[in-house]
Amino acid sequence: MAYELPALPYDYTALEPYINKSTLEFHHDKHHAAYVNNYNAAVKDSDLDSKSIEEVIKAVAGDSSKAGIFNNAAQAWNHTFYWNCMKPNGGGMPTGALADKINADFGSFDKFVEAFKSAGATQFGSGWAWLVLDNGTLKVTKTLNAENPLSAGPTPLLTMDVWEHAYYLDYQNRRPDYINDFITKLINWDFVAANLAAAS
Repeated sequence: MAYELPALPYDYTALEPYINKSTLEFHHDKHHAAYVNNYNAAVKDSDLDSKSIEEVIKAVAGDSSKAGIFNNAAQAWNHTFYWNCMKPNGGGMPTGALADKINADFGSFDKFVEAFKSAGATQFGSGWAWLVLDNGTLKVTKTLNAENPLSAGPTPLLTMDVWEHAYYLDYQNRRPDYINDFITKLINWDFVAANLAAAS
């Protein structure tokens, strides 16, 4: 059951000027495509081939003999999720049940932003910042390299890619500027709210 590279949910120029066409072409068409291709090659004709990519991630997490499968499966999944976490004219503030939940669990939207910015900025090297639902409570976390919350239990609601290839063409070494633009200009709060509703 091959995992297909999904098309971007928007045009290559849709996130400009914050993320430009070249970044999306390299990031989606090269990096993401490579993870998908490597994953499909790794599980072909194995007992994992019939499982969903989420099941594979959970099944091989922590198994050093299957690190290659995990890394490519998780990165294929992470990127698909990441594309949907952004939209043209995104950012701003969430509304409704999601806004209420953020205020209840973090104290305020500003406190969530502070925690999310910190997670992204302090992730040393490559990785991801996440908003997750963990046993009914919203939390911010970060993961190294390909790791994601799926294998640990919490439900991912939002992610931000902080691998350099996600932002270097646009921001060079200014990761904090990318993080700020991601939060204020790009987040697809409708997608995050739908994930919360599905998980609650």
